[in-house]
Amino acid sequence: MIDLHTHSSASDGSLSPEDLIRAAKKEGLSAIALTDHDTIAGCAAASAVAQQEGIVFIPGVEIEIPWEPGEFHLLGIGLYRIAPSLEEALRYLEEERHQRNERIVQKMQEMGIPASYEDIRQGIPGPVGRPHFARFLVERRIVKTKEQAFLRYLAKGRVLYVPKGALKLSHAVRCITESGGIPILAHPLSLYVSWGKLPGVLEELKSQGIRGIEAWHPTARVAECERLEKLGKNLGFLITAGSDYHGSSRPERQLGRTAGNRIIDDHWAAPFLPSPAKNS
Repeated sequence: MIDLHTHSSASDGSLSPEDLIRAAKKEGLSAIALTDHDTIAGCAAASAVAQQEGIVFIPGVEIEIPWEPGEFHLLGIGLYRIAPSLEEALRYLEEERHQRNERIVQKMQEMGIPASYEDIRQGIPGPVGRPHFARFLVERRIVKTKEQAFLRYLAKGRVLYVPKGALKLSHAVRCITESGGIPILAHPLSLYVSWGKLPGVLEELKSQGIRGIEAWHPTARVAECERLEKLGKNLGFLITAGSDYHGSSRPERQLGRTAGNRIIDDHWAAPFLPSPAKNS
């Protein structure tokens, strides 16, 4: 059992990178990729613990790409030699995230919600994101649940929504490939492209450097995943599977399991495993 899509407290997961690896060991995983949003800050610590625990560690990242009407998330899996281009891009995204968060706080104040950036950041070891604003709204009893916070305030098009900093696809693909990684389209149904148009869209993305699609994701139904896998294979893509694990913030997602609670088999990891060539 393995997992190719997980998050730690270095972005919006609840577990530290070290505890994520320990949890993976407890669940019986043989390999795990850490793919935090816009950062590789947790990879060194996760790799060290993985070596101690006897788990294969695959460094990765998840980057947002501008897209309408849905969302386009690009996984970079197998970042065994970090290029200066990727480091520079992630610094840019970190600053963009900071500015976005300040704008959300400003919007909250304009609505009469007493808040400061320090209030939001309190007790958060990693970067601040919308889930932390959702938590704040729950703690201040403005909403009852995090889900309600997104539906009313933080989701795309809602009053507190501010677009996230993103990289152009060509830029992100270059950064990932220069770092030895493989660019993978995460949860393709988030693009909000109809099934009739999806083959053409995927072919265009392949021509721009996307090498694989995450056909298996827990937000999709099993039948949809099977359809995506078949389509991806017909178009010559690598096929991946992940849990998109976030820990206690999304307890329905379990390490090593994907759509339909299916176990993510070891064979999915083969294209991303480390080798002497990848580390040179």
